[in-house]
Amino acid sequence: MSDSVLRLERLIAAAPERVFEWWTDPELLARWFGPDGYAVPSYALDVQPGGRWHTALRSPAGTLVTVRGVYRAIEPPRRLVFTWAWDQDDGSPGPETEVTVTFETAPGGTKLVLLQQPFEDRKSRDNHRAGWSSSFDRLERSIAGKTI
Repeated sequence: MSDSVLRLERLIAAAPERVFEWWTDPELLARWFGPDGYAVPSYALDVQPGGRWHTALRSPAGTLVTVRGVYRAIEPPRRLVFTWAWDQDDGSPGPETEVTVTFETAPGGTKLVLLQQPFEDRKSRDNHRAGWSSSFDRLERSIAGKTI
């Protein structure tokens, strides 16, 4: 896979409808979104094509970062497509990527596949891989009703 593309796959022990809900219900998303140790102090999701979304993340050290984008496709419970850009220090958007998340029925639950692209470089892609992987761990624990 190219340095500009991130592809992650995870089996989540829940039906696609349930996993999709955890991605599109603002209250549920705030419970798992972000790497371990991060909190979500503010968020807004307008889950419709052309709708805007943003999520602020607070690191364990107290640093606040915001990511935002626009929904391009909403196909419950199969697929979400949205843009992704971190706010820069001056408030302007950083480099934009597109995220496609698919939810497919699989033995044991839902096969979740995330595709994010294009990244400017391998380092950015790998940072996102670590962040998404940790977030998916939190998603699995949240859906299972375990403390995160």
